[in-house]
Amino acid sequence: MANLKEVRNRITSVSSTQQITKAMKMVSAAKLKRATNAIVQLRPYANKLRDILAQVSASVEGSDSPFTQDRVPTKVLIIVLTSNRGLAGAFNANAIKTANNLIFNKYAEQHARGNLSIIAIGKRGHDFFEKRGFDVIGNNNDLFSDLTFLNVSKVTEYVMDEFKAGNIDRVEIVYNQFKNAAMQILTAEQLLPLLPEEKTDAAAAKESDYIIEPSKEKIIEELIPKAIKTQLYKAVLDSNASEHGARMTAMDKATENAGDLIKSLKLSYNQARQAAITTELTEIVSGAAALSNG
Repeated sequence: MANLKEVRNRITSVSSTQQITKAMKMVSAAKLKRATNAIVQLRPYANKLRDILAQVSASVEGSDSPFTQDRVPTKVLIIVLTSNRGLAGAFNANAIKTANNLIFNKYAEQHARGNLSIIAIGKRGHDFFEKRGFDVIGNNNDLFSDLTFLNVSKVTEYVMDEFKAGNIDRVEIVYNQFKNAAMQILTAEQLLPLLPEEKTDAAAAKESDYIIEPSKEKIIEELIPKAIKTQLYKAVLDSNASEHGARMTAMDKATENAGDLIKSLKLSYNQARQAAITTELTEIVSGAAALSNG
């Protein structure tokens, strides 16, 4: 009967865990809806802003903007976007793995010389790189609790100032791009310097003839910082939506697995209980037979 008690306790424990994972799935589903709306609304604006900037820049001979200067990447900054909490499947591990591949393959020389810095947005990434002795700048773990363009812009402005001063030559972002609740695309893209995109024949055919006031140079001067801030903000929103999608999927799978485990435990419990009852009945019948023969 001790075995039956253990199985009963195990069933109770797994049932409690299942209730927790089911609740976490519902919370993530509600947060995912808001996060998805935010990124879906921003993407058309960010894409159009990038297209306008590319077309206007192409019609201007050269650019005096400090953010378009393509220097030899002696000093590199990598912005890694993770989450503050776990229980999101491989969401954080994949982002960290992609950042590590970027560091030890593309920027191994800069890392060996101590010229590589990290800005980790999210506690998981911040703790990982800090424990391994990387140069982690600042603490941005509270950014997701008040996720606004203004708060993200503070990080972008710091990065832009450092790049403008020549303290950084290359800035890259590593994040999970949101596709749907079950799929996130790991992305590593260059934030600075802002380089012109290569135009295809189809893109050249779609070019618009803009009427610009006061001048193309002035417009570019205003658009470039805004485009950089928007690019990082879009990456943060993508990562936020991806986190909730990954957690919702992970908790749904955990709830399903808990249900399968409960079924298996109940089957084991019933088999053990039936065996115990059969043994007791056999002992009673044997005892009765012995008394009748005696």
